[in-house]
Amino acid sequence: MAKKKGFFLTRWFKRAFLGSDQEVRDFMQEEQVQTPFRTMAHNFFSKHTVRIGLIGFFLIFLFVLIGPRFWVLDLSDQDSTLTNLPPSSNMMDVPKELKGKIADIAAGRTYGVGLDTDGHLHTWGYTRITEKINIADIPDEVRNADLVMFAAGEDHVVALGDDGQLYVWGNTRLQQGQFSSEMKKAMKANDATWDIIQLEASNQFSAALSSDGTLYLWGNTNVADIKLRKQYQGNIAKVALTSNEYICLLKDGTVAYTGFKDKGSAFAAIPENLQGVTVKDIAATSSTMAAVTEDGQVVVWGNAKNGEKNIPAFSAPVKKLYAGRFHYTAWLENGDVVSWGGNKYHQTEVPASVAHGANIREIYTGNFQNYAVMEDGTVETWGLKGFFLGTDGQGRDLLTRIVNGGRVTMTVGAISVIIATIIGVVLGGIAGYFGGKADMLIMRIAEIVGGLPFIPFAMILSAVIGSRLDPTQKMYLIMVVLGVLSWTGTCRLVRAQILAQREMEYVTAAKAMGIKEGTIVFRHILPNVISLLLVSMTLDFATCMLTESSLSYLGFGIPLPTPTWGNLLTGANNSIVIQQYWWQWVFPAAIFGICTICINMIGDGLRDAVDPKSAER
Repeated sequence: MAKKKGFFLTRWFKRAFLGSDQEVRDFMQEEQVQTPFRTMAHNFFSKHTVRIGLIGFFLIFLFVLIGPRFWVLDLSDQDSTLTNLPPSSNMMDVPKELKGKIADIAAGRTYGVGLDTDGHLHTWGYTRITEKINIADIPDEVRNADLVMFAAGEDHVVALGDDGQLYVWGNTRLQQGQFSSEMKKAMKANDATWDIIQLEASNQFSAALSSDGTLYLWGNTNVADIKLRKQYQGNIAKVALTSNEYICLLKDGTVAYTGFKDKGSAFAAIPENLQGVTVKDIAATSSTMAAVTEDGQVVVWGNAKNGEKNIPAFSAPVKKLYAGRFHYTAWLENGDVVSWGGNKYHQTEVPASVAHGANIREIYTGNFQNYAVMEDGTVETWGLKGFFLGTDGQGRDLLTRIVNGGRVTMTVGAISVIIATIIGVVLGGIAGYFGGKADMLIMRIAEIVGGLPFIPFAMILSAVIGSRLDPTQKMYLIMVVLGVLSWTGTCRLVRAQILAQREMEYVTAAKAMGIKEGTIVFRHILPNVISLLLVSMTLDFATCMLTESSLSYLGFGIPLPTPTWGNLLTGANNSIVIQQYWWQWVFPAAIFGICTICINMIGDGLRDAVDPKSAER
């Protein structure tokens, strides 16, 4: 009770002699002596807009600083099968209605097609081929048919009914659905010559193999070698398709290139270690082929550019081999599953639940996807799930290019500001302190440089000199040009401040002590104007970023394929891109706009903190 009584007496005494609690706090704050820096920092951080700007810029800065370690940029990266894909993450999301009831799966380019045990077809992933063609638009005749098997290509799906009828949907404009007269006769007869045991689809062409060894090929003959030498007809046990060629496993266990374009083909020369060896399975990526020998060994040949020939050590012989666009997946006799080859989209990272002795019923692969259907009906997947921000017109991941493009844009802006600040401080300091002829000469030069039409001049300079430079050298050129042409504002600011500061008493005292004039300018006067200089540098940083992006957008800045936030927006001047591929310009514009707004908010906060009276104007 004594403590409470004393507490109330103390409060009563303060109120009686000093006023209310709020008045006491105000009194104490007024009496407290603060340094100018602490006052400026308090004014700076007290604004909500400044805090929002700091947080936003800090997050974007970390994003472009650390992001390239996770989203590694490959300037040669492009894939025609992944062009103009919208933001998604559902390319391997098997529908709930299909789970536990899977009868068959066909994995295509960015989509999947599944048949359940009730005979119903399901599609998932990005199924749109063009603006008017969608794999999900399954024809009624296909839905009503009793399907035996089907295969998914890059732009079409082919299915076989139990009546021997073939169905094709998706893109059929390039002869994907035009069957030869021999195929039509065989389908109509539906006899032993049309007992289809394998159905395959690839890039604008397809293949069907009957039980008597007859191979049927149809599709776009301009992109694929789909002719067959007569001596092999009736002796084919399996066929494997690349993007534009094919290879066959014959009934005698040998592998043969049965097409006509064998001259210059990387697949026609069968490896020597397959000569005289019995082969039990074959598979093909877009540019390589592989064969599984009778003892379970794998041999790969062709144009291996993604590690397809880096065959791992197997814990058991290979039972069955599957292939995607750049990778292989092997199902071993002990139940293990191993994938190797291109791993850009994690298509070779087999889940632990599948990798070692799992109870697998069947495995299906697409371009970048893998599906393992377990004995209990569940599905395990690994590979490309989608692109968080979509892809551009050349199949490049937009998120990767935004992250790396931001680093380039910020680097150019920062270096340009540093160059402009150094030039402006030196010339402004000389003009403001010495005055006279030096001031006259420097100010006239500043007026000439400031009067130049900046963007047209930079475009002309970039067009004349830049054509001789590679992208890295052109980036350095842009930095120098921006820095050399952007110093006039800083020069005038420093000159004006030094004109005011040189009449102060501390300058007179420094002169009386015999301190050199250069030391007075840059070690005594300049620190007193550094706060205003920071404000100018912050605002100029955003301006240089905008200027670089404007030049890149117009095609006179840093050229493609090196990404910047400016040249990522180049497609925004195309009405088709604006209407149909909105993600290609919305996301770069959004992050660039947010970044520059945050920088300007920070600059405005610094200006108000340095000069509190500016907020009252």
